[in-house]
Amino acid sequence: MEYLKAFAVGGIICLIGQLLIDRTKLTPARILVGFVVAGVILSAFGLYQPIVDFAGAGATVPLSGFGHLIAKGVRSAVAEDGLIGALSGGLCASAAGITASVFFGLIAALLFNPKDK
Repeated sequence: MEYLKAFAVGGIICLIGQLLIDRTKLTPARILVGFVVAGVILSAFGLYQPIVDFAGAGATVPLSGFGHLIAKGVRSAVAEDGLIGALSGGLCASAAGITASVFFGLIAALLFNPKDK
């Protein structure tokens, strides 16, 4: 049942993204940034954590989950370090994911030969 919930919520998030691509003139980059900002805003109002509790990876893997992670990191860093935590908390919370993205992007760039369209 856990997999079904994750699939359903992740699918709904992807459906929203596909509808934005098909029905609006927003560029993919703006849509991706919108998902991150939506995750931050929903976390700020306490609305994203119940979705994470319900769907698990279905809510944390999409980019809205990245925004949630940043907001959560900032909140905990501000509680520990004060105002300076607002600057460092998001980066500290998401450092592992950012490092993995850069590392695997480098590996892919070294293994494959990209071509311009």
